[in-house]
Amino acid sequence: MKTKDITRVYNLPQKRLDNFLRGMTRDEITYGIFADVNVLDTAVPGIVEEFRQMIQSEDAEFQQQQQQELEKRRDMSGILITSGFNFDGFKVVKYSGYISGDDAIQVDRGQQGFFTSATNVGEALMNNLSTIRRNALQELKEQAYALGCNAIIGVDFDYLTLDPETVSASGGTLYMPYVFGVTANGNAVIIEKDI
Repeated sequence: MKTKDITRVYNLPQKRLDNFLRGMTRDEITYGIFADVNVLDTAVPGIVEEFRQMIQSEDAEFQQQQQQELEKRRDMSGILITSGFNFDGFKVVKYSGYISGDDAIQVDRGQQGFFTSATNVGEALMNNLSTIRRNALQELKEQAYALGCNAIIGVDFDYLTLDPETVSASGGTLYMPYVFGVTANGNAVIIEKDI
């Protein structure tokens, strides 16, 4: 029986069934010249049951991963951040150490000429600055979460600007894109309500 017939009769997703069967080397399964898959009629119910079990297992695993991701996002949204070294009404009960998060962008220089204009580097940087700073903070939170912490103290930002130049094959100067980076630094801690 062809997989398109199996999927019609048993109401199954054909592409997933084809992928499932392609990984098998069994006498009941044959592969046609045009990548079609055929299953011996007597083996169809058993293979359909195996496939359904595999789908249930994958779906359960996917739901578990989704639940874990949801819990992680909830926990990370509760991580407190300050540039100071304490939070009013809380006390630091554990210091887990220095952490940092980074992000960077490249800004093309553009070419000045008749039909093109030079890149407005300042405008391009300002358009991306909040994004790269937010990404660096997110990475900082990821590291604090991995350490089991619920707060980050002493947060500051370091900025990096690169104006790379190199010698081209012809001996001239080759101007590479500008690179702007930001690093968020802080100390991961565990805080508790002050009683």
